[in-house]
Amino acid sequence: MSDSSVTQESIQKLNKAYEDIRAQIRQVIIGQDQVIDHLLVALFSRGHCLLEGVPGLAKTLMISTLARTLSMDFARIQFTPDLMPSDITGTDVIQENKETGERVFRFIEGPLFHNVVLADEINRTPPKTQAALLEAMQERQVTVGRTRHLLPDPFFVLATQNPIEQEGTYTLPEAQQDRFMFKVFVDYPSFEEEKLIAKATTGIQTDDIKAVLSGDEIIELQKIVRQVPVTDHVVDYALALVRQTRIGEAGAPDFVNDWLSWGAGPRAVQNLLLGGKARALLNGRSHVSTDDIAELAKPVLRHRIVTNFAAESDGITTDSVVEKLLEVTPSKEGELTSDPRLQKIFAA
Repeated sequence: MSDSSVTQESIQKLNKAYEDIRAQIRQVIIGQDQVIDHLLVALFSRGHCLLEGVPGLAKTLMISTLARTLSMDFARIQFTPDLMPSDITGTDVIQENKETGERVFRFIEGPLFHNVVLADEINRTPPKTQAALLEAMQERQVTVGRTRHLLPDPFFVLATQNPIEQEGTYTLPEAQQDRFMFKVFVDYPSFEEEKLIAKATTGIQTDDIKAVLSGDEIIELQKIVRQVPVTDHVVDYALALVRQTRIGEAGAPDFVNDWLSWGAGPRAVQNLLLGGKARALLNGRSHVSTDDIAELAKPVLRHRIVTNFAAESDGITTDSVVEKLLEVTPSKEGELTSDPRLQKIFAA
């Protein structure tokens, strides 16, 4: 694939947008640089993002601030146990034509019909309502009755969930989690960051967030990301990481069969490569490296693999499995293709 379509001007344009958005967000959010980077990689890759963290880590504030930097329609949906699918997708209502007296159905759009949608505390709503997002996130449309309604473009879902509360929460099904390009963990700030947060939030707060990009500009930048070339070696590296997570796969390491009950599907490879393209451009490069793939392996894979009871009893998390995979998978081209175990992966 030729890289002639990705010009230096295109790279500079995306890089400037990236720096401008980060500068605006930093007026409100202190720290969390990696989380913000992953949000922007997902945005420019045309993906969706799930943020998980304990209460009080500014997950909602981070997303709403990002939305303010984008000149697009924004909706926040507070997910609750009594939320119904029609509350988010919209519904048909009967209206009477005053001139003819005829009654007709008219579709009233729900909050999903916005460019940026914040699904706040998504695990607080029952599976029936969670499932209403499946079609929207994958096919960018909703079906009500027999009619399909296209969602606006661009369309970006950002969801938050709290990992520690059990009562009144519903675990996201694997099929729902797979629709998210990344699952990003939001961790506690460092001492210095928390000190700055404490000072900034207990005094008079002022911010002047300006919109950086319009919807049309984001669509243009998303097309540029798709044009970034990827060598066969980088594709092989991404495939090797993903295929090694599958139970019983020829060449899969023993710890995968010991610790996992389910592996990642093809969507993981797609998201690794798309995310790698966006990350390369954001770092001023017109090509994807294995470092880009390795950097995104955790947010792409952690919600697509499932640990078994043996792993959980030993304190093994999905992140632990991904770290181990990165250790046993050589990134250099000659070493990757000559590894006897991985040759079984490539030959399958």
